[in-house]
Amino acid sequence: MTKRLRPRYPIYVPSKGRANACLTARFLDADNVDFHIVVEPQEHDDYASRFGEDRILTLPFSNLGQGSIPARNWIREHSIEAGHKRHWQIDDNCRGVRRLYKGKRIPCDSGIALRCVEDFTDRYTNIGISGMNYQMFVLNDTPTPFYLNCHVYSCSLVSNEMPHKWRGRYNEDTDLCLQVLSAGLCTVALNVFMIDKMTTMKMKGGNSDELYQGDGRAVMARSLERAWPYIVETKRRFNRPQHVVRNNWKGFDTKLERRTDIDWDALGKDEYGLKLVQVKDEIRSAEIRKLLDDAT
Repeated sequence: MTKRLRPRYPIYVPSKGRANACLTARFLDADNVDFHIVVEPQEHDDYASRFGEDRILTLPFSNLGQGSIPARNWIREHSIEAGHKRHWQIDDNCRGVRRLYKGKRIPCDSGIALRCVEDFTDRYTNIGISGMNYQMFVLNDTPTPFYLNCHVYSCSLVSNEMPHKWRGRYNEDTDLCLQVLSAGLCTVALNVFMIDKMTTMKMKGGNSDELYQGDGRAVMARSLERAWPYIVETKRRFNRPQHVVRNNWKGFDTKLERRTDIDWDALGKDEYGLKLVQVKDEIRSAEIRKLLDDAT
């Protein structure tokens, strides 16, 4: 049996208060993908007992009241010290990875999907952050394999060669993307592979108690607006205050820069070993049934 491709860059899962419900660790483990869960000292034993001591990285601080930002910057430094060009940060409330395949969002081996994102990213010289778009934002008829120069949340491949770091207390992912784009680098959110992430505040634990309670939503949005007054504004969307990037991010128009040491004409179609296989006893969808029949 051919060995499945796996990511070349380290995967970190910052987690808090979810030793019993670290969904990301569960699907990575099921797909035989190496990863580290990054936790605060007081939770080390709980996580280690469930996921193994060798998978746990313990932060040198706890309860700083800044959400996940100190942990994210610590992770970045950890990966730099280990000599890596990039590293993954995946939120702990993700249920798996899907592939947009012939108009259907099909569950997919996460290791191969992550490797595909890495290979795509490494073909260019000016990508600061790349990753997978949310499944909820990718429709069956999404016409493009990726979005350029937009937000990349929750499943991010971060360049260690850029100077930008997470900062402040709120909206650290949006702020980091804006830092990257304002510096003339690119961000890429892939649609061909997507992350199945739980909706914010649907799970206990994480940063909900620290950041989202009371008027936390409005405070978060306003803080980002103050940091980026000509780019971000606060509006009411989905029945709550939310930050909005003006022009739907279209003000950032930096083009991808190809590496010159790659023979681009020689790049052909590569399925990376992915094959459509039946994993359930019964297939109720006629469309999925036809996809499977056509593939076999």
